[in-house]
Amino acid sequence: MSTRVPKEELSILEALINIRNRLQALKKDQQNYVKVQAVTKIYDEVTEQVTKLNDIRESAAEPPAKDNRVNDVLDDVFQLLSLFFITIGKSRESPATHAQLATIKQCLEHLNESGAYTKNELLAHQNRLNEIRNIIDAGRDEVIPEPQMKLLKKKLVACETVLNQLLESVSNMSEELVPIHQSLVDIKRNLGAIGAKSEFVISDIIPYQNKLRDIDSKRVDGKFLSSNGNIPSGQAQVIGLLEECYEDAHELIASQNNVAEFLRPLYDRLIDLKSQLERLVLTHRWSLRETDLWSYQLQLTKIDSMRKDGKFYDDEGNVPEGQAILSSSEPIAEPLIPIHNQLRTVRKLLLEVKKLGGPFTNRELYHYQMKLASIDNLRTDGKFLDTDGSIPEGQGIVMALLNECYDILFEMKADVEEEV
Repeated sequence: MSTRVPKEELSILEALINIRNRLQALKKDQQNYVKVQAVTKIYDEVTEQVTKLNDIRESAAEPPAKDNRVNDVLDDVFQLLSLFFITIGKSRESPATHAQLATIKQCLEHLNESGAYTKNELLAHQNRLNEIRNIIDAGRDEVIPEPQMKLLKKKLVACETVLNQLLESVSNMSEELVPIHQSLVDIKRNLGAIGAKSEFVISDIIPYQNKLRDIDSKRVDGKFLSSNGNIPSGQAQVIGLLEECYEDAHELIASQNNVAEFLRPLYDRLIDLKSQLERLVLTHRWSLRETDLWSYQLQLTKIDSMRKDGKFYDDEGNVPEGQAILSSSEPIAEPLIPIHNQLRTVRKLLLEVKKLGGPFTNRELYHYQMKLASIDNLRTDGKFLDTDGSIPEGQGIVMALLNECYDILFEMKADVEEEV
């Protein structure tokens, strides 16, 4: 989550947070219909704050910091406004355009972070940005207020800047390396999907390792060569992605240490106890009593008493494999468990909707987009932090799951049906 806010913008931030809270309250109100006048009034208030923000930033000596929280809250406000505008039949107004730009920028930044993207994917985003530019140009003399117009143009330029950087990184790639690059992008995403699963086995990873070795075997003296023996352009990006895929596969395998058959019952019992305790934390955190935990403590004490000198021994007095896994800390720290559970739910829902087949509408995908954006906004410098500002364990698993949700959403957005 962004935190840096110039003192000149603090009053605007407070006003926008207040507006966001009111919009969220309206959204939660299931008893009353949304009134056009109420939404229009809030929209006018947003326009007033945007006017102030434009004035401050135009007179500032330096451009706003990338991690300025005002930008994030403003994006939230426009996302919510766009939902209300759809409800009252105004799907072509500036909030919808701003919401789309915010989502596209987020998508592009995720692609940049992952390093796994293709030219065709980027061109699809470029086409959409061109369409939005046409919408903005068409609305210049119509319903879009001037302050909103300025903001939309800046948002569009920010998207185009990130997009151009990504396009530049793939534009010089030789056509002969494109198929290899595409295969590596697919492998990296598939490995990320495996890592996002609550359970997986090493045999899930082996086919991708074999594919990586097959690709790697095409190199000569560490280089991919063209059919005429020349070194095609784009080596650094393709080889870098190949190494990332190897690293991802190795990390996944390392996380799946083998547990000896003798220890398997203990391992399964500990996993079951851990799951029960996690559910208690999520559902009864503030109402737990010491007596509620007594049975768990008793079971854990009994298991712990089976060790000698800190080790579990089998019937023959040997130390079976899997000791570390039984003693290891949890792979996902407590502060990340709610986020992980939310993402698993979003992923499940997205896959269910995807099974129904397209074309989809923006209305159908908006709340998934909003949910992912709200989770994404919890990050600081790309990390999920706990209340103390520390980085809890499980970042890789949660990020892989978040990226998979975005990937599914991107695929569905490619089949969006334009609403009339």
